[in-house]
Amino acid sequence: MKRADVGVAIYILTAFIMFIITIPSWLLDILLAINISLAFTILFTTMFTKEVLDMSYFPTMLLFTTIFRIGLNVSSTKLILKTGNPGNVVQTFGEYVGGGDLIIGAIVFVILIIIQFMVINKGSERVAEVTARFTLDAMPGKQMAIDADLNTGAITDKEAKERRQKIQDESSFFGSMDGAVKYVKGDATAGLIITAVNIIGGIAMGMLRQGLTAGDAVSKYTILTIGDGLVSQIPSLLISLSTGILVTKGSKDADFGTVLVSQLFGVPRALYIVGAIIAFLGVVTPLNPIIFITLGVVFIVVARIMQGTLETAKIEDETSEEEVAAEEIRQPENVNSLLQVDPIELEFGYGIIPLADVNQGGDLLDRVVMIRRQIALELGTVVPIIRLRDNIQLNPNQYIIKIKGIQVSEGEILFDHYMAMNPGYVEEEITGIPTFEPSFHLPAIWISENQRERAESMGYTVVDPPSIIATHLTQVIREHIAELLTRQDTQNLVNNIKDTNPTLVEELVPKLLGIGDVQKVLQNLLKEGISIRDLLTIFETLADYAPTTRDTDILTEYVRQSLKRAISSKYFPPNDTTSVLTLDPALEQKIMSSVKQTEQGAYLNLDPDTTKAIIKSVEEGINKLENMGKMPIVITSPIVRIYFKRLTEDYYKDLIVVSYNEVETNVELQSVGMVTA
Repeated sequence: MKRADVGVAIYILTAFIMFIITIPSWLLDILLAINISLAFTILFTTMFTKEVLDMSYFPTMLLFTTIFRIGLNVSSTKLILKTGNPGNVVQTFGEYVGGGDLIIGAIVFVILIIIQFMVINKGSERVAEVTARFTLDAMPGKQMAIDADLNTGAITDKEAKERRQKIQDESSFFGSMDGAVKYVKGDATAGLIITAVNIIGGIAMGMLRQGLTAGDAVSKYTILTIGDGLVSQIPSLLISLSTGILVTKGSKDADFGTVLVSQLFGVPRALYIVGAIIAFLGVVTPLNPIIFITLGVVFIVVARIMQGTLETAKIEDETSEEEVAAEEIRQPENVNSLLQVDPIELEFGYGIIPLADVNQGGDLLDRVVMIRRQIALELGTVVPIIRLRDNIQLNPNQYIIKIKGIQVSEGEILFDHYMAMNPGYVEEEITGIPTFEPSFHLPAIWISENQRERAESMGYTVVDPPSIIATHLTQVIREHIAELLTRQDTQNLVNNIKDTNPTLVEELVPKLLGIGDVQKVLQNLLKEGISIRDLLTIFETLADYAPTTRDTDILTEYVRQSLKRAISSKYFPPNDTTSVLTLDPALEQKIMSSVKQTEQGAYLNLDPDTTKAIIKSVEEGINKLENMGKMPIVITSPIVRIYFKRLTEDYYKDLIVVSYNEVETNVELQSVGMVTA
């Protein structure tokens, strides 16, 4: 055990020992002195603590000091009633604080009790209760602010985690303080009761056991009891004051005393007025002119000094800013920060700023948060931070989307309009500004706010500008999510699965495959829109087939076959026959004979005429399916699938290529055409 742990244990144990045995008066003096010292230590520590969480164990301190103080009360009560000699500290407090006068001592004691019980304890209790309530109510807003900063790139994941932890710590602290102040309040009540018991018991003991007269017994035991009460209530008052300071502390950036003095005497105009009023009272009223005129002059002098100090500080700040600016100009430019490239950027013109400004009612930041959550649920990977920034070089209503610093898409919206799209069955058209939906380039029109309800009633699909941008951004992320998956992201995914399946990960990485190999397999899946959420199945399959081959393309095909339930549910609706295209067996044989194996992997080596014929045949099949209102899907044999997909993806990136081994047995397929060469 550490020394601090031993010290705390001894402190608590001492309190319980005092409940059981009677300690000598000299030891009681030492413990009372320690109690007073601890009370002052707590008081000044809370004064100079910059943040309340620096005293996160304050509720526990309140409990420990309260128990220790009650133990001292019990011990002093035993000594008062048993021997009439509770020690030097109690005797001194009873005689010196009260001036040796019973009535004065009693009045001082009662005043202390009233101050602590009715003023400080009551106020601290109320402030702690209200602070705890407001802290808990503010938690959702603070969490959303952290998510917004995280998505805009203002903070890192580590900083966001630290902020969330701080919010939780603050809520726990103020919740604990709300209950902990009851300790001090109960301690004050107990002190009052113990004092009354001591007076009655002391008088009885003095008259019955020591043969004292009623007057002598009252004088002796009342003074001792008041001394005992004072020596306990003064530390209790200090700790109550510490509680009030801690729960009302507002500054987090400067020391308590500095902030207090600067806020109280930081406005020279107020000090001039106060000084004039005080001096005026000393001149025209019977009040002591020496005191009031002198005090008024002091306030005026302090005001003049503060005014000079503020003017000097202002000049120094201006000079410092100029020097800093000049120094920045003189220093060689630090270009390291310019070398960083954001994975995803959304830049927009000044006309779109209200959509991203929370103060103007914009919810684009919240939608970005939802995009990251949606992609994580849909594809099983974490989207990098999406950085939002305005760009004055763009048109007011224009926005562009960049991947790794390069623009990949753009769009334009009308801020105060809605986009209406005809789903195909609208009979009566509505007038508007013709445009194209940016995600899928579908024809659409811009309509005004008062046309919205009419367009919806006619069957149009109506969306607002933030939804347009969010949908476009989501589509771009889906198209490029494979290249956004880095080795570090892959390592994070491996670490996640390692927490629950350490044996599997230890067998696979790095014994069979490196992180780069696993990354390529996951990228191959994401490139074709296959979710990698089921990492357990993916890693199990890789562990099964990696001993026989390290070709990531072949491993990807094995993984796809293991995920056939997910692939089938994605492309083939249940209880329905799906129309597909098939490959001519002769074409499959030609493709396989054209595959060339190299150290860098396999590639397809077809002559241009054959490639042209295949693409033409695919185009005819796709047109046929689209005319039927069907999704273009090609079914191939497993060994050909990856090469046929690579052959056609540059021409038809939305073409779905699935092998027979990736289709569940209960799926019904209907071939409506054959791809030939």
